[in-house]
Amino acid sequence: MATNPPGQAFPNKARVAILAELEKERRRLMSTPGGSISLSRPSLKEFRDNAEQQHIAAQQKAALQHAHAHSTGFFITQDSSFGNLILPVIPRLEPETS
Repeated sequence: MATNPPGQAFPNKARVAILAELEKERRRLMSTPGGSISLSRPSLKEFRDNAEQQHIAAQQKAALQHAHAHSTGFFITQDSSFGNLILPVIPRLEPETS
């Protein structure tokens, strides 16, 4: 039996075989659907953007509920160039035929 140099737990051939097997398994996992798992943390900007979107959605929901509860009109949520969270919907009336 051959002896390994001090500090070396496996012979080089065994180490290379293990590394090749690990690489093969990694490629197999990366090629399967759902196999690629992102291990990176989301950036602070992405976290802030997500929190801001959730806050805006909550504001829209609260504003819409308040408007429906305190008004006889009908409102919808929609992005507005003026920053309005909700917009009133005005129904079109057919012209009266006399």
